[in-house]
Amino acid sequence: MTIEDEDERGFFSERSVAPGRASSVVEKPKPHYAGHRERLRERFVQAGADALADYELLELLLFRAIPRADTKPVAKALLARFGSFAEVLGAPPRLLGEVTGVGPAVALEIKLAAAAAERMLKSAIRGRQVLTSWSAVIDYCRMAMAFEAREQFRILFLDKKNALIADEVQQTGTVDHTPVYPREIVRRALELSATAIILVHNHPTRPL
Repeated sequence: MTIEDEDERGFFSERSVAPGRASSVVEKPKPHYAGHRERLRERFVQAGADALADYELLELLLFRAIPRADTKPVAKALLARFGSFAEVLGAPPRLLGEVTGVGPAVALEIKLAAAAAERMLKSAIRGRQVLTSWSAVIDYCRMAMAFEAREQFRILFLDKKNALIADEVQQTGTVDHTPVYPREIVRRALELSATAIILVHNHPTRPL
């Protein structure tokens, strides 16, 4: 039972109906999305994320930020605006807020999910032989910087076993340029006692 249902029940229970007169109270019709959240959660629990379309998974993410409303139009609008689930997570809050139905709470929820995904991918390559896990490295770098509005020059520092020591953004530039200083790269590698490095550079596809 939702909070709205409890409020309605309490309101109508306090109103007395005169003897011999039929009640004129008409129940408020349920919204068309009633029960949708429970069904979607159940599908996720029973079959996992692969059983859900991108907009449905995004709906689940939005449930907490939009407690009592239909989240499907918002989820579909986000995907239409940014193109994919990953790009929705990677979009900056300012651009997220341009989508109808997306306020500060929704933008925060999306960026929290993005941060959690980035942390998970980073954990997947930390302490492993990175050079034998290129797919994990690419996935992590894509989540971390592929949707940045400015060019970044990023460095992954590795130890002698090719395990990740540190991941640092060396420079941030403009939409089509970022400076690179080899001496700074070498200096930082020596500071961290890194024996190998991976240089990563993005090409922003979306204007500011």
